[in-house]
Amino acid sequence: MNPRHPSVPTPVLRTLADRASDYGLSRRTFLGLLGAAGGAAALGGCGATSEALRWGTYPYYLDQSDDGRSYPTLKEFTAETGIAADLLEDIEDLNSFYGKVKGRWAQNQDIGYDMVVFSDWLVARCVRLEYLQPLDHAAMPNTENLLPQFSTDAFQAFDPGHRYSMPWQGGMPVLAWNRKELPQGLRSVSDLWAPELKGKVEVVAELRETLGPLMWSLGTDPSGSWGDDEFGNAVDLLAKQVSDGQIRDVRGSSYTEDLANGDAIAVIGYSGDIPQLNVAEDRFDWAFPEDGGTIWVDNLVVPTTSDRLEEAQKLTDYYYDPVVAAAVAAYVQYVSPVDGVREEIAKIDPTLVDNQLIFPSEETMAKTVVFRPLTPDEDEKYSAMFLEATGR
Repeated sequence: MNPRHPSVPTPVLRTLADRASDYGLSRRTFLGLLGAAGGAAALGGCGATSEALRWGTYPYYLDQSDDGRSYPTLKEFTAETGIAADLLEDIEDLNSFYGKVKGRWAQNQDIGYDMVVFSDWLVARCVRLEYLQPLDHAAMPNTENLLPQFSTDAFQAFDPGHRYSMPWQGGMPVLAWNRKELPQGLRSVSDLWAPELKGKVEVVAELRETLGPLMWSLGTDPSGSWGDDEFGNAVDLLAKQVSDGQIRDVRGSSYTEDLANGDAIAVIGYSGDIPQLNVAEDRFDWAFPEDGGTIWVDNLVVPTTSDRLEEAQKLTDYYYDPVVAAAVAAYVQYVSPVDGVREEIAKIDPTLVDNQLIFPSEETMAKTVVFRPLTPDEDEKYSAMFLEATGR
């Protein structure tokens, strides 16, 4: 369902990205507006060299300089280690990204990345397929700073012992809206189905981040022992809202484009995206769904097709320094997995210490669960059901 941007020669895209800040846009925002599945895939090589560590991720996921031309912590990493690294904001959504690389990956051919950011469920799939390199934790001493809650059974179920992955950021699906167009706001998923919002609603193209809140709204705990019936009820609800035109589109990270330009008024979106949108103009509010919430963890992993494991582990270790992790968290406003970030972020901006997007309260976490792991059969079946319901 996503409209694809027309093909543009890569040199033109590079020039536009480099000049985005001249027009009040960061390079990150430019990529989000262009659409990672179209433009960012072509832009992925911006400044990339064969010598640089290629790090594939979503937009809005690393601290950026004021002029939008660099990533300060990544620049400092290179200065400290001599390892060049290119951040490639190529992930629009994981299904489309994985679909793009899985053919080469299965043939053990270079997929174009030395490290990627994958959600826990895709980590589990790639571990099962033997697509990931095991990590040497002795080579990453800072990873001992992992917060204990990220080592609970619920989080480790996807990769016991973090053998193949280390958490990068955590986040939660949120309800977000344009406060001018919707001054009463949103509190529950059912609010999205109000007649006056028809054709102005969007949801993200990630199964767990969209269907988790829908399942909660129907009385099913996504972390529980539900089955085909409960999942089917949520898929049916989604399919109906799409076919009836209540939901105008199901998008990856570029849903922010439609929220910014007014095509969408209300969304199920990613928690850290909303403060990023408000940097340009403070127009949007957000809330955790009162029915119940979910939390995801995105992880740093190294594909078997890369020969840069040592450098990737040094990069991972660097970002587990609490000072560095705090700089990232202050900018992206997702849940950092690194112990000591709260103390360090207080030195950067004391107002962020109570930011619910970075440091969810006990009350918030009491209503927030991890979407349970799917069996291989469920993964295949439910993914197909979700894609059919969204028309993707």
